[in-house]
This record gives sequence, C-alpha cells and structure tokens, in this order.
Amino acid sequence: MSQPPVPISVKSLTMLPTPELVKSYIAAGLDCQHLEVEGDGQHFTAVIVAEAFAGKRLIQRHQLVYAALGDRMREEIHALSMKTLTPEEFQK
Repeated sequence: MSQPPVPISVKSLTMLPTPELVKSYIAAGLDCQHLEVEGDGQHFTAVIVAEAFAGKRLIQRHQLVYAALGDRMREEIHALSMKTLTPEEFQK
C-alpha cells in the first residue's frame, strides 16, 4: 500500500532572498546615492545613503527603508541591520 503524499508548505518552496535582491528592493523604493547589502538569505546588513534621510531621526530613516521593502520585510527578510546616512554624513 502506498503512502499518501506529504504536504509541502509554500514557504519551503520559496528561495531565500539574496543580498542583490534585497538591494534591488530598496533601490526600487528609495533613491539611494550609495547602497551596499550583505547577508545570508535571512539576516542582512545594509549601508544606505540617501538624500531623503536629511533632517530625519534614525527611526524615521529606518521607516523609509521599511516602506521601500513593504511586505517583504515581514515575509522574506528575517532581519535587517542598517546604517542610514545622508550623502554628507557618508563623505565624512
């Protein structure tokens, strides 16, 4: 007698995002002068330089990045550590 098929979750079929993919997500939603992303598929670090950060507090800068990522932050990316800088801060 054969075994019934084992259910496979949709989550297990999806590929983990690459640093390049996360970089493209951020760049699509935020005009960046410089953008570096590194990571292992779940945990990422990013250096994000954008004029949009000028005059904003750290939490507001992070909110701009989260807005650019949208639902991907909840669904695809487990953790993102960011350094958010204005172009002037990046030059120093």
